[in-house]
Amino acid sequence: MPMKTAAELKQIVKDKYSEIALQSKVQNETSCCGATGACATDIVIMAEDYANLPGYELDADLGLGCGLPTAYAQMKAGDTVLDLGSGAGNDCFVARSVVGDSGKVIGVDMTEAMIDKAKANARKLGFANVEFRLGEIEDLPLAANRIDVVVSNCVLNLVPNKEQAFKETFRVLKPKGHFSISDVVLTGELPAGLQKAAEMYAGCVSGAIQEAEYLRIIKQVGFVNIQVQKKRLITLPDDLLSNYLSAGELAAYQAGGTGIYSITVYAEKPETNCCAPNSGCC
Repeated sequence: MPMKTAAELKQIVKDKYSEIALQSKVQNETSCCGATGACATDIVIMAEDYANLPGYELDADLGLGCGLPTAYAQMKAGDTVLDLGSGAGNDCFVARSVVGDSGKVIGVDMTEAMIDKAKANARKLGFANVEFRLGEIEDLPLAANRIDVVVSNCVLNLVPNKEQAFKETFRVLKPKGHFSISDVVLTGELPAGLQKAAEMYAGCVSGAIQEAEYLRIIKQVGFVNIQVQKKRLITLPDDLLSNYLSAGELAAYQAGGTGIYSITVYAEKPETNCCAPNSGCC
């Protein structure tokens, strides 16, 4: 089976998340191996509980994240916040509760159904300073140097060109701006059966890269003060893995020390762009 192109992988993710946009959080969790689900299907839910965070909106929570980036993002009143892969708007509404009426929150998502759902949620809540834009993370529909804080929850691992995604994040952040991003990374190599499974890619696992490589890209793009704010092991159920691995492959995978982790990473854009690639001054 040939490796899929970046465009093909994007279409797989877009199609899957268009379907998910029409489902509730309960449907996603109980049908897709979420925190309370027990079946094995093509989406792996690794979400943490948002319910106690100010600004939480149940209708905007599809249970698709792998962390709580807004809880670590060090936002303040008046900030302009960007959510990469904003889905139905959950992190945007939590961010809005922090930045207040004087701030602004922008969500970007490449899936039309998600944008429609997020806009409907914003209208219902009456938020004039929360907006949602259709676009791709590798080519953000925003001007440079406009954003104070970027957040994202289990999305960048779905982007084929992660370096370009972080370059765009760097571009739109103001000097001294920062991000807090929750994502899925690996230690050790996933078995080939998982790497080639398109459904698992949409489920945030096979799109993940090694943690060391993930952090290297962030540094290479020009970010500084890089910190892993939180890290936790994600355990995939055997009945899910058996969809993609033979019994022998499953045993080898379990004994091989490979780990799938959720990490929340913080990094800052320098006050000047001197450390940016090709800047000629570092």
